[in-house]
Amino acid sequence: MGKHRTAAVAASLLLLGGAAITAAGSPAAAGPLPPPATHDDFNGDGYPDLVVSAPDATIGGHTKAGYIAVLYGGASGISTSKRTVISQNTAGVPGSAETGDRFGRATASGDFDGDGFPDLAVGMPGEDIGTVTDAGAITVLWGSARGLTGDSLWLEDDIPAAGNAYGRAVATGDFDEAGRAELATLTGQDFVYYRFEASGPSAAPRAVRAHSRRVGAHSPGGGKAADATVNAVGLTAGDYNRDHHDDLIVLGTASDGTDTVGWAQSWFGTATGELTLGRDFAGGTVGASGDIDGDGYDDLVTAYPAQKGSSGQIKVWRGSADGPVGQTGPDDPRVWTQESPGVPGTAEAGDRWGSDLSIGDVNGDQFPDVAIGADGEDIGSVADAGAVWLLRGSAQGLTATGAQSFDQNSADVPGTAEKSDRFGGQVRLIDANRDGKAGLIAAAPGENTDDGVAWLFNGTASGLTAKGSWTFGGGSLNAPSADARFGATLAE
Repeated sequence: MGKHRTAAVAASLLLLGGAAITAAGSPAAAGPLPPPATHDDFNGDGYPDLVVSAPDATIGGHTKAGYIAVLYGGASGISTSKRTVISQNTAGVPGSAETGDRFGRATASGDFDGDGFPDLAVGMPGEDIGTVTDAGAITVLWGSARGLTGDSLWLEDDIPAAGNAYGRAVATGDFDEAGRAELATLTGQDFVYYRFEASGPSAAPRAVRAHSRRVGAHSPGGGKAADATVNAVGLTAGDYNRDHHDDLIVLGTASDGTDTVGWAQSWFGTATGELTLGRDFAGGTVGASGDIDGDGYDDLVTAYPAQKGSSGQIKVWRGSADGPVGQTGPDDPRVWTQESPGVPGTAEAGDRWGSDLSIGDVNGDQFPDVAIGADGEDIGSVADAGAVWLLRGSAQGLTATGAQSFDQNSADVPGTAEKSDRFGGQVRLIDANRDGKAGLIAAAPGENTDDGVAWLFNGTASGLTAKGSWTFGGGSLNAPSADARFGATLAE
């Protein structure tokens, strides 16, 4: 693959070697601040911020140590000059960069300490705990008027175990209706979640392990029997039954030894915070949550892009009083593929349609839309170049009316489709300028021989537009770029 130029910036305050964290252009504390716009407005200026991870980046000579980059939103949207870059070598961040830590492999945001500034949980599933290899850990970075700071909290498993990859997936939600976010993560085949408490106004928050359960095929689901072998790989959260307690969905696969299918399991929030088991169903390894049809119930979209012999499909599960269900019953979700009427493209084995999902309102009609990545899509004869799609939300649910797709060979899109770019490996819809229309961030972690690059498309009243789209990567931020796989994770 050839190299191409990404958006350039002139100055940086980038923090990979022990300097104090400073966000270039981040507002100073001066007078009352407006309330945060979203769960990811880390500096409280009213604009959502974007977190991009480069978990394979080399830090201090250590390969695959990883970093995250925070690009702060504003009236003009995302800016590469107003950013913070954080690794384990940043002052205040616990630990130090080590080979294979993969800092930033999973990220999730929410206001854990209730101070009005959202915080960020950063998973590093390759972290060794003492001599226990790949036990995994999480760092919580606190939000402030300066943005995310290096004053951090360290979390690890109660009994670290080799290969448990604690922190490989994270999600946030108010599972007990306490008015602040809690943090859920996976370790081995367990999920755990934490509340954050402080003993006084000036005390540093501490994490309290609130709930821990082994996931498995507790009930028939995913087309498999109740004794199927389950592999949990992801998490997403939302209030699917509209009881004002967020619920947790565990995502993964179920296997009977001969066949493997997408799987999911629902856990419902309660006033006490004791999550209660819902049911197993035929979900997948990728999921996103949001109220697509505007009925007040969060809906769930799932995908299993790596299913053998498949081009990929997404499933839409409606929110209901019983949690995520199908169109007319528990197990008949609305299924979408590239062969669905109105969806651009042609389904081919290995497309990995649904490699990532994101939900947000692109055209400002108050119905969230769904962005779909397909990082295995061939563009002409170019294998695994990748592409992205947008399907629209409506009062009737997801619709192909006005559906769009883009790849690097589309008009006005910077760059050229090349083998193994994996464009669409990650997608994120974010309204960074708060104009009511979310733009799309589409990442290609394989771009420039695994350096990784991200694209930004603006939202308009008629949908996404490639006109004025632009790119950025580690080099745009004066951060490590070689083989970093920048954009391998985009925080939701």
